[in-house]
Amino acid sequence: MKHIYVYACHEDEQALCQLELRTLLGADVVLGARYAVSARRVEPSRSPFLKLRLDVLFEAGSLPELASQVATLTVQGSTFKVAFAETDAAVSTDRQREVAREIGRHLRGKAEMRRPEQWFAVTELGGRWLFGHCSYGEAVWLQHQQKPQNYSTALGTRVARAVVNIAVPEVVGTRVIDPCCGIGTVLVEAMSMGIDIVGCDINPLAVRGARVNLDHFGMPNVVRLTDMRTLSPAGEQEMGAAQPVSPNSPQDQARYDALILDMPYNLCSKLPEDEQLQMLQSARRLARRAVIITTEQIDSLLAEAGFRIAERCAVHKGNFSRQIIVCM
Repeated sequence: MKHIYVYACHEDEQALCQLELRTLLGADVVLGARYAVSARRVEPSRSPFLKLRLDVLFEAGSLPELASQVATLTVQGSTFKVAFAETDAAVSTDRQREVAREIGRHLRGKAEMRRPEQWFAVTELGGRWLFGHCSYGEAVWLQHQQKPQNYSTALGTRVARAVVNIAVPEVVGTRVIDPCCGIGTVLVEAMSMGIDIVGCDINPLAVRGARVNLDHFGMPNVVRLTDMRTLSPAGEQEMGAAQPVSPNSPQDQARYDALILDMPYNLCSKLPEDEQLQMLQSARRLARRAVIITTEQIDSLLAEAGFRIAERCAVHKGNFSRQIIVCM
């Protein structure tokens, strides 16, 4: 089945949006566009940029032809509403309503404008008319902004969620670690998507804050107080799903499928290169795939640690810029 995704992003996050959706959907995402076509079925709420997913049931060369196909579909046991999904061209509100009403008129079932039990969508894309089931995204990341513990240099929840999706496009069977988890922004986003993740940090105040935030959202304690440079893989031994852990838990002794590392930084001082290299070498030992977030140029250190850069993008916020680097 073909799926049409409609998305939106701020101009400062276009490159991040493009990288995230390309990773999630396995399809080309044109910078500046507002839709993508994919054979993959992804829940829109996973991405902070996806607005809706249209699962194509019918496709036609004209609106009347599409309406005749829709007439063969019966909506049983529930109410419905048809919406217009704006894709490759701007369409006036009046025209959107006109098209939605015309298609809805041919559906056999009970229309409900306020609280329908089923949503359908219609769109015109590349001169073709498409119709199918519609799923809307929920801004889960927005809810996570209201956490009790914060600090100014932490990743925003929207960026954190996109980074998690870049690191973990396939949730099932993927073990993940955030070895500098701070107050747990990445952990909260990952766990809200059902991802098996653990975290650690060298800062006891950060670990305490992460635990408070996880508890606030009803999530288990998966954080321990540890310097990531002391972590080492224990071969390929299997680990179970992430469970609540104590600060001295030996659960770090494993190789992970993915790692998310937001390199520590301070606006007034710079982390010495030898410490950065030690952290990156530890990350290389721990995971097959890593997403590194940095405010500095560290390409040579990544190479020295044994990483190969696969993809990258930059996220800007005023004069502040972060690099998101996908490493293998």
